[in-house]
Amino acid sequence: MLVSVGGPARTTGRPPVTSRAELEHIALALFCEKGFESTTVKDIARGAGVSRRTFFRYYASKNDVAWGDFDEHLARFQAHFDAVPPEVPTETALRECILAFNDFSDDELPWLRQRMSLLLGVSALQAHSVLRYAAWCDIVANFVAQRTGHAPRTLVPQVLARSALATAVAAYERWLEDGTSELREMLEAALSIWLRPWTSSPAGTGARFARGHR
Repeated sequence: MLVSVGGPARTTGRPPVTSRAELEHIALALFCEKGFESTTVKDIARGAGVSRRTFFRYYASKNDVAWGDFDEHLARFQAHFDAVPPEVPTETALRECILAFNDFSDDELPWLRQRMSLLLGVSALQAHSVLRYAAWCDIVANFVAQRTGHAPRTLVPQVLARSALATAVAAYERWLEDGTSELREMLEAALSIWLRPWTSSPAGTGARFARGHR
């Protein structure tokens, strides 16, 4: 559920960074080398060849660097749902939009692995993650609400959105632990398990649940 990054980090003494992505690369490399808690904004700025003031033009805090440009990713996530034709089944739309949100090129995957290891493994980032995860869930819940006629904050949209998040996180955790599996394959397998109640019978157990609980 993350932003794309790629390419090598610069080292101290190199020309200053010229993009948000380059700053992220340097920060991720330092987090892995020194540990998240031990790496300071000053360390990141020095490694990037920029001032602290320049760092804060890109990010409000060190914690925000670990998430990258998540707001832009969320906007694309929303756009995927907005583009779903009405005739596409809800379960199909959920699967395809979540897969699209987590689609990364091969050269981005090593950076994604570093980022996800931080987000899922560093306790200092867990509280910071709550609002980010909530925004992701809101997009899913709003789509489910539109499809089922429920209000977004009622049980069905919230259960499906939060369970979708848990499913994606479980896939990422398994991908990090395994070290050999393809991320997309892991996500597809996890989503198939999550969506099984929707497709396990001709009538659609999940659809009946969605219609009957408010």
